[in-house]
Amino acid sequence: MDIGVFIPIGNNGWLISETSPQYKPSFELNKQVVQKAEGYGLEFALSMIKLRGFGGKTEFWDHNLESFTLMAGIAAVTSKIQLFASTAVLTLPPAIVARMATTIDSISNGRFGINIVSGWQSAEYEQMGLWPGDQYFADRYDYSTEYMQVMKELWAEGKSDFKGKFFTMNDCRLEPRPGTPVKIVAAGQSGRGMQFAAEYCDYSFILGSGLNTPTAYASANERLLAAAEKTGRDVGAYVLFMVIAEETDEAAMATWNHYRDGVDSDALAWMAEQGGKDVTADATSTAKSINLPAGAVNFNMGTLVGSYATVAKLLDEVASVPGTKGIMLTFDDFLIGMDKFGQRIQPLMECRRSKLSVAA
Repeated sequence: MDIGVFIPIGNNGWLISETSPQYKPSFELNKQVVQKAEGYGLEFALSMIKLRGFGGKTEFWDHNLESFTLMAGIAAVTSKIQLFASTAVLTLPPAIVARMATTIDSISNGRFGINIVSGWQSAEYEQMGLWPGDQYFADRYDYSTEYMQVMKELWAEGKSDFKGKFFTMNDCRLEPRPGTPVKIVAAGQSGRGMQFAAEYCDYSFILGSGLNTPTAYASANERLLAAAEKTGRDVGAYVLFMVIAEETDEAAMATWNHYRDGVDSDALAWMAEQGGKDVTADATSTAKSINLPAGAVNFNMGTLVGSYATVAKLLDEVASVPGTKGIMLTFDDFLIGMDKFGQRIQPLMECRRSKLSVAA
């Protein structure tokens, strides 16, 4: 099973709190995080794309780097780890992204993949005059489907004459092409999102669920596997969890409660207002899930809190869920968190021992 890291391309990572570690994103920070991940034998790193933050006292995600250029730089200073950049499909034409992917494939010697972001926060695009209107909420996976069709044609054939509702290619050319198949991931939790992943992706990011409930996301995996069975493709889940680990369970829980007590309510209100704009979203959609009040301080992602031994055991339980091909981790403090994971948690994980013994 793969382990990856969701790197902090936006300020303060994934904790919307005044009492969590406060930091700005930089190339140096993210380079160090990914190099640590590679050194500890992790298989992948992914950077998101976020174009407008949530404000509040913490200015949450008001400070963000750009995903493709960041990962191009990181590709040049790593040698083994798989790298994923994210494209917000409304902002970059598919033929340009296909060429960008070819370039980073060359820099990385075949270690590059793309995360397809169909978009849920209209303010990101309205500020640039790129929001097509709220009907896009219903059409966005159709848009992303055509986007993928164009890129796959260019990578496979070196040209595309695709004609669709959203894109028209007229003898569009791409050379050179990637030397290695470009891995594709997406994060839609709705039924339509799962269908898109089953048709075009290698992995689907699934939100873990709850506090120290490592298998609570199993029903989402079941829906993904059912969708993949219909397409006959091998598509697995990369499941998102936050790890907060200390020497003891009590110390870790105290840290978690400290972060929750400092929640930035103004930033959460902005997120909730944006997430509520999609009236077509069902209860399983990403926008609905991350805004649930119980754990919105970290987007309601699955949260594993405890001693190093406790977290290792919980991660082994995550790995036991059918359809799970990997776990994508976030931390409260990424540099310290990576060292805690690599030195104190990973050696205790049964599901990682075979890979660690091979690496040794």
